[in-house]
Amino acid sequence: MAKGRGKMPMMPGNMNNMLKQVQKMQKQMEKMQAELEEKEVEASAGGGAVSVKVNGKKELLDVKIQPEVVDPDDIEMLQDLIIAAVNEAMRKAEDMMNAEMGKITGGINVPGLF
Repeated sequence: MAKGRGKMPMMPGNMNNMLKQVQKMQKQMEKMQAELEEKEVEASAGGGAVSVKVNGKKELLDVKIQPEVVDPDDIEMLQDLIIAAVNEAMRKAEDMMNAEMGKITGGINVPGLF
């Protein structure tokens, strides 16, 4: 029987280093995620007629509607503006999270990270 066949050679030093690096990265990601959850992003629609603010947890924090955009005969336009502003703010929050986490992971895509 040939030596080394069927088994991978063990490299405990390299495995320990890799495990330490992964643990360090995990702590950095947890810290960064907590910091990002406290950050806020804003977006608007309709030239500022509707503006919204969300946090890094993707929670809607604030909605501001300019009085001149409130037209009882055209509620659908106002609804569309709110949806557009919220969706844009959510995209900004997602981009912010991805950009900051990418700094830690080196651009490695880790499914289910956030």
